[in-house]
Amino acid sequence: MGVINNGELLVVDDKQALMHKLGKRHLIIEMDKPLAALPPALAGWNLELAADGTRLIFNYDPSRADTGIDELLQAVRAAGVSIKDLQTKKTSLEEIFVNLVKAGK
Repeated sequence: MGVINNGELLVVDDKQALMHKLGKRHLIIEMDKPLAALPPALAGWNLELAADGTRLIFNYDPSRADTGIDELLQAVRAAGVSIKDLQTKKTSLEEIFVNLVKAGK
């Protein structure tokens, strides 16, 4: 599989290798109550607070032995945040393609 942008070959690899190398995994933590801001106790984590304040998004590398998820969930609970639901999401091939083309500009 190859990605070409404006006549320039950006990458050539098989689909699985592209997904592994360039894909990301997201842990989405849905909370019982919206947060106005990220609690100071969670500032050291690579977390994104959704615009509506109801979800925390943590990006991680699933190929690492220690993803940090266990420690993160402990930190979230210690910060007094009540978790309603958890889900994981993988970057799609389309998202990888769009990111490659944007980066290639």
